[in-house]
Amino acid sequence: MRRPVPRRRCGPPTRPGEVRREVWNTARTAGDTTLARDLNRARYALWQNPEDLTGRQRAKLAWIARVNDRLYRAWLRKEELRLVFNRKGVRATGLLEAWLAWARRCRIPAFVRLARSITAHRASIQAALAHGLSGGRVESVNTKIRLLTRVAFGFRSPDALIGLAMLSLGRLCPPLPGRA
Repeated sequence: MRRPVPRRRCGPPTRPGEVRREVWNTARTAGDTTLARDLNRARYALWQNPEDLTGRQRAKLAWIARVNDRLYRAWLRKEELRLVFNRKGVRATGLLEAWLAWARRCRIPAFVRLARSITAHRASIQAALAHGLSGGRVESVNTKIRLLTRVAFGFRSPDALIGLAMLSLGRLCPPLPGRA
């Protein structure tokens, strides 16, 4: 019998989600079903940006602040890191250093791992913060080309795929026959 291969997560890790899952599992195994149910229903409030929260989600966050200080601190630190990446330049680099200093000292294992990961890629992250550069545009073009490859599956030659990519991504507007 083959053992399933653990799937790697794509995209940025949601550390408050990991902390919420730990607290939820602890409450579940302890037999506190109402706390476990309420924590499970609070995950959307933890995912949202603070400016997009509904009144009910704000109430959930206030409840989390009263019930579980560790989970609320994880949410606050996630929001601090999000704000670091909304800033640009030297100020963002300073805020990132302060955040990393906190994350290294905290006793939340998910954030300690995240701090190690950010430290390992610090040069690239600081370059992105200083110059506002990212690989997002390249990734977007790659995704569109993969979609075009599926569309062009029955074409005879790769020239058709290249032509389709140039038309849709190259911003070319050739004159069409019969149109002025």
